[in-house]
Amino acid sequence: MQCRGQLVGGTLEVDNKETEIIERAVAGDQTAYRMLYQVYEKAVRGRVSGYFKWKADIDDVVLESFQKAFAALPGFDTTREFRPWLLTIATRTALDHLSSIQREDQKKEGILNKASTESPDGQPQLTDYTPEDEIINDEVHARLMGYIEELPSLYKDVMIKYMIEELEYEEIARELDLELNTVRTRIRRGKQHLSQMMLRGEVE
Repeated sequence: MQCRGQLVGGTLEVDNKETEIIERAVAGDQTAYRMLYQVYEKAVRGRVSGYFKWKADIDDVVLESFQKAFAALPGFDTTREFRPWLLTIATRTALDHLSSIQREDQKKEGILNKASTESPDGQPQLTDYTPEDEIINDEVHARLMGYIEELPSLYKDVMIKYMIEELEYEEIARELDLELNTVRTRIRRGKQHLSQMMLRGEVE
């Protein structure tokens, strides 16, 4: 069944209900996955672009946000709006990526920048983390692990370290006894494999 859609005011307007598109994506319909990506890619990019100055970082976060969202899609409550749910995942992914960049910069400089983790009165800042975010993270973790387990062995160990254990490139290189550039390459290619697997719906 052919399905057409367009972005109207930041939402998906389709001949069929959005719920049906999501259900088709969960069932492995590649066209449905592509429609969700094509319609919401601009919104996700707009949400995360303000966190980074380099396009490469923005591209990575956009891709990873959709990977996480598609991995968690089977647990999505279709009585909710899809766009806010997706943008919540994108925001969390951007913040995680930004934190990773900041930690790497601090290690290279050998300086712990307390200003990034403390408020002006010297107290740790509290993040606006809700129970809903925790549920989303649990759904994402379980589904994402299923996809990662199906990766070729060349990429699986690196992607577990990067996306599940949330280690930095240098830590992964040290733990797996790999060159840093090799780690970067395998992570980039591992992300590409994950995207292709999710679009094809290869994991039950």
